[in-house]
Amino acid sequence: MNSSQCTDKLDTFTLGPLEAGPACCDPQPAIQVRNLSLLYDGKAALDKVTLDIYQGCITALIGPSGCGKTSFLSAINRLTDLIPGCNVTGKILVHDQDIHHPDTHAQTLRRQVGMVFQKPTPFPLSIRRNLSLPLNEHGITQKTEVASITEHVLRDVGLWDEVHDRLDASALSLSGGQQQRLCIARALALKPQILLMDEPCSALDPLASGIVEDLICRLRGRYTIVIVTHNLAQARRIANYAAFFWVSGRAGQLIEFGRCQHIFESPSHELTAAYINGVRG
Repeated sequence: MNSSQCTDKLDTFTLGPLEAGPACCDPQPAIQVRNLSLLYDGKAALDKVTLDIYQGCITALIGPSGCGKTSFLSAINRLTDLIPGCNVTGKILVHDQDIHHPDTHAQTLRRQVGMVFQKPTPFPLSIRRNLSLPLNEHGITQKTEVASITEHVLRDVGLWDEVHDRLDASALSLSGGQQQRLCIARALALKPQILLMDEPCSALDPLASGIVEDLICRLRGRYTIVIVTHNLAQARRIANYAAFFWVSGRAGQLIEFGRCQHIFESPSHELTAAYINGVRG
């Protein structure tokens, strides 16, 4: 089945042994972005972006380097709060909640909206501690519960059989692909509803990249996923929707958004067609 085809309605999922979730059908927006603009020290990175991200689907953000894709991800879970001189305007709703409302706490938001970065970022601690530390920070401290969640998420990402007998070894001793799967497990441990992924395969060799890509596909339906990728073939393989960004007037702008099949086979904008066909970008 083409990843952009919708065949089943979304169900409610609980964290359990990972199986492929259904593709999205008749989707509802999980994230609503309205007139989002973002500036670094007064220099525009994004200009008036309006976009819906649909629940249970994989949305790929594509476009050349420097067009604001990573900035867009960072704004969704307010990592932009940590950047000096960064100013965000517009509105972002996550499940109808304004993320910039005074009652919205960044830590709570980031538990709901997990992030996986381009380069694997395991803590320089043991494999076990990489998972227990964020759980402890969010008030989950009972040893049996932490151990249960640790095993569960490591099984989810296919790491349990590889590392169960060396959980106290350094996470830095793992291969790059294993480290990235550990980082995904770390995000899943907090039971988010949304996963933001910034080029999660770009630092990996082709074999490890394929394993992580397969894992992302299996997460569809259980999580709403927004992934930045420069690999157009990957976007076409895994995404239900695609958003094409471009730099216009020195700021990143959303040029076109739609079902992935439409974006790749019959784009509406000439810039999209030029980028997809390798003429521009």
